[in-house]
Amino acid sequence: MAFVDENFGINVFNDSVMRQRLPKETYKTLHKTIDEGRRLDPQVASVVANAMKDWALERGATHYTHWFQPLNSVTAEKHDAFITPVDGGRVIQEFSGKELVRGEADASSLPSGGLRSTFEARGYTAWDPTSYAFIKEHVLCIPTAYCSYGGEALDKKTPLLRSMEALNRQAVRILKLFGRLDATRVTPTVGPEQEYFLIEKSLYDRRSDLIFAGRTLFGAPAPKGQELGDHFFGTIKTRVQAFMTELNEELWKVGVLAKTEHNETAPAQHEMAPIHSIVNVACDHNQLTMEIMKKVARRHGLHCLLSEKPFAGVNGSGKHNNWSMSTNTGYNLLEPGDSPHESAQFLLFLTAVIKAVDDYQDLLRASVASAGNDHRLGGCEAPPAVISIFLGDELTEILEALEAGSIYNGREKTDMTIGVHMLPKFPKDTTDRNRTSPFAFTGNKFEFRSLGSSDSISDANVVLNTIVAESLRQFADELENAADFRSALHDLIVRTIHDHKRIIFNGNNYTDEWLKEAEKRGLSRLDSTVDALPCYTSEKNIRLFETHKVLSETELRSRRDIGLDSYAKIIAIEANTMIMMTRRQILPAVLRFTGDIAAASRNIRDIGVDCASGTELVSSLSAYTDQLSRDLQRLESVVGARPAGDDPLADARYMHGTVLPAMTDLRKSADTLEKLTDRSYWPFPTYDELLFSI
Repeated sequence: MAFVDENFGINVFNDSVMRQRLPKETYKTLHKTIDEGRRLDPQVASVVANAMKDWALERGATHYTHWFQPLNSVTAEKHDAFITPVDGGRVIQEFSGKELVRGEADASSLPSGGLRSTFEARGYTAWDPTSYAFIKEHVLCIPTAYCSYGGEALDKKTPLLRSMEALNRQAVRILKLFGRLDATRVTPTVGPEQEYFLIEKSLYDRRSDLIFAGRTLFGAPAPKGQELGDHFFGTIKTRVQAFMTELNEELWKVGVLAKTEHNETAPAQHEMAPIHSIVNVACDHNQLTMEIMKKVARRHGLHCLLSEKPFAGVNGSGKHNNWSMSTNTGYNLLEPGDSPHESAQFLLFLTAVIKAVDDYQDLLRASVASAGNDHRLGGCEAPPAVISIFLGDELTEILEALEAGSIYNGREKTDMTIGVHMLPKFPKDTTDRNRTSPFAFTGNKFEFRSLGSSDSISDANVVLNTIVAESLRQFADELENAADFRSALHDLIVRTIHDHKRIIFNGNNYTDEWLKEAEKRGLSRLDSTVDALPCYTSEKNIRLFETHKVLSETELRSRRDIGLDSYAKIIAIEANTMIMMTRRQILPAVLRFTGDIAAASRNIRDIGVDCASGTELVSSLSAYTDQLSRDLQRLESVVGARPAGDDPLADARYMHGTVLPAMTDLRKSADTLEKLTDRSYWPFPTYDELLFSI
């Protein structure tokens, strides 16, 4: 406990540090920028920069960087020293307000989806004062947005901040209608749970597929997997606990609210969950968490795998995005209320989310689309590619009673006319959880379970914030013009339930029956990234983002093309890695083993002993090796025949429809041979070593 008390946030230029180091007026002005979104005064920026520099130098920092999140889902940084030359060949340590507020970065080398050409290199980074600066390895990291010379967003943070403002505008309109004039700001909050695998670093170093692709492209199942359920919540092994202990300490130092740690379902799989934060801070913290996980793992002789599906046959990894909305007065808008007024308000915000998810199922699916996540979604271990909402039986029954205008026969019998009588008390956890649902209400928040473990949480939350903002906008437009607010509110909630109840499903999302039922309901089914990403640029979705000034049509097209281009490149890297491993490692190893078995069989026969088993093994090895060779040649052929051109969608479709099936066939042949080949001959570590060696 002493470590937490003394070290939490020690490397963060947080509110407590600012209160101590900034003049009172500067601190107040800065807080107006943070709390109310006001423009930052340059003079205030200069004072803040000087205080930030002094604090960072005292903490051992030598450089600063504008820490940003480009469109490749990782973080980027360029370090500059706190030095300025002066007469006599000396230097002084300076950091100006201009350097704090704005930086310049190359805008052509990072993904831009056509927004930038190679010769158009100028881009800018801009300080996000709502996310605290922190020190990482002697570098002051300043969270920033990143845009092009022309003003287009080239990062994950800018649209996230825009979407937060869009949600705030519309939610405040609704609260005013309920007389909540004290609530002047509404902020989405998120707690992203992070799943990951830990394996021996020495074994990782011997697997080219893990190094180049982040996941195993070959691998026969181990004799034991997760079928006994003995790993989930089991005793944490000593080396893993040492890793977790150091991980917590490092995260706490930079202000990450790491709280929960445990073993996950698959062997060698684990999870870390933080306390909820404002969504842009949660996004920054999650990016930082993934980086620190990898660094701490290396110090323990381990490697942290963040791929969505690093091992076939056992559960993959995701992020559970626990999303809600809170006012500046501390009220959670998804918390069921005690009074009729609060109950009606809760129901309006709840139905706004239901409507948003139903109207924009395609966007939510697109927001979690990636090559890695395709291996996980719909695999009876994670939510399916069909989006639906779990509300639980009690809340569903309340909505059904409202729609029917009937009495709710739950724990209390209550007239369900909005605003006349109280909504039945609906405390947290009156219903079971549904781990198969992609979007589940869990008491006072929604858990979006479809996010991939290696991806930024920004894309999903940009979509969530914006689609809910759109529902609230439509609600506010209608209610602000109503002659009788109470009657209009009741009619609106009932109509919304009726129009969008198809999206509610409380059963098992893994079954084939549900997929058939979802089709009958007219729900969207987008099984792959190639199916999902084009949804970003449908007319409906372009209109949504432009209405709320979150993303322009040009910015949306760039993100669609970057996603498709990334998908095609990832599949190409994986295919070429498989070709290399098969030619250089698997084929030579199997041929050596086959030759040695054949020679041993001949030697046995030479002494007059029949060796039918040896002959059968050689025959099986030869047949499967020939099949492996044919599958290899087919994969080489389809990779070589990849059409040239500038159409990212056509390229991604080719990789998905032609190259990926050839990869699957090659893997099947190789994994069969792994089961037949002596362990000492197999050229790289197997699943039993990778998953059970720690």
